[in-house]
Amino acid sequence: MEFISPTVVIILGCVALLLFLQWKNLRGPPCIGGWIPWIGAGFEFGKTPLEFIEKARIKYGPIFTIVALGTRMTFVTEEEGINVFLKSKEVNFELAVQTPVYRTASIPKNIFLKLHEKLYIMVKGKMGTFNLYRFTGQLTEELHEQLENLGPHGTMDLNNLVRNWSKSKNWLLALFEKNIPDIKTCKSAKDNSPTVMQALLDLLEMETNEQKSPNYGLLLLWASLSNAVPVAFWTFAFVLSHPNIHRTIMEGISSVFGTAGKDKIKVSEDDLKKLPLIKWCILETIRLRAPGVITRKVLKPVKILNYTVPSGDLLMLSPFWLHRNPKYFPEPDLFKPERWKKANLEKHAFLDCFMAFGSGKYQCPGRWLALLEIQIFIILILYYYDCSLLDPLPRQSSLHLVGVQQPEGQCRIQFKQRK
Repeated sequence: MEFISPTVVIILGCVALLLFLQWKNLRGPPCIGGWIPWIGAGFEFGKTPLEFIEKARIKYGPIFTIVALGTRMTFVTEEEGINVFLKSKEVNFELAVQTPVYRTASIPKNIFLKLHEKLYIMVKGKMGTFNLYRFTGQLTEELHEQLENLGPHGTMDLNNLVRNWSKSKNWLLALFEKNIPDIKTCKSAKDNSPTVMQALLDLLEMETNEQKSPNYGLLLLWASLSNAVPVAFWTFAFVLSHPNIHRTIMEGISSVFGTAGKDKIKVSEDDLKKLPLIKWCILETIRLRAPGVITRKVLKPVKILNYTVPSGDLLMLSPFWLHRNPKYFPEPDLFKPERWKKANLEKHAFLDCFMAFGSGKYQCPGRWLALLEIQIFIILILYYYDCSLLDPLPRQSSLHLVGVQQPEGQCRIQFKQRK
């Protein structure tokens, strides 16, 4: 019997160790699939995606992969994964969202990728904090007109405010296309400056010959309504279901504008600064009803903890569950607007790990305008109407993975005009 020389044993051992270390370095996160390869965990994940994500986090740890309908989604829930998601050059926002954008507004990939950054910069400039003063007067007037349609008293379901997007898509496309000539010529009455839509149309004409103006108009409208409307619903419902908060807000409104319901009021930036509790309530609402996921596409393998996430994966962050981590938000399931005292909102900074608007290079450019319009809505409706809920605060649906969570069940409100 021949013996293997010690040198060969050492070489083989080194090779085995090298292969083991390489395997360990390249191994992916725990993967949740299914017995049908392409479908994977699609059926179970699709039933209640938010609950599925949280159960997977508890079972598999802070990073895990879900395979569903041929797509690999790797979820990150702790600091190291969050840092990679927000800062790594190997993950890409535009490629991750291009397909949903096409489904929403039929904008082809080549046009979206070419124009996205320029359009983002334009919208960010138009809706930045230094331009908000331009919107307060117009928003107040438009909301006054809407409130006049409510009448002196009545009962309604707050959820009726949520728009039925799918049925209106084709009609909205045709409307934008029909009215583009008028949109181009209409200037701001105050300073003759172009509107957001006019700036968008000018940029499209300059950069591309494709006739996609109505599609981008539709996308802009969708972005402005899809989350702002349900956030307004939830904020109003939270305030009315917390009597002490409701009473404190009413005292603040009366101190700024006088006896509620007496006069037609105008809301200015200075007025809003005197009513910080309303903004805190909106941000706390957004924290509790944040989107289920935001996403990036992995361009090259990235290392997170002891795992390597392969290229092609969608890297997923769940603001909904991140906002429920007691390490970042004590008593996370409670509606506590006072926690926002610690945020430096004067410097336009949110609380740490608040991700509802995304973060980094492509943070939502309309976030400050959305907060402004919801603040004005809350002020006007509470100033003019005595409101109360007829139903308990509904649960949020666990079905919504993208966007603000929708209510599960009705929530009726009774309103009566103040005199």
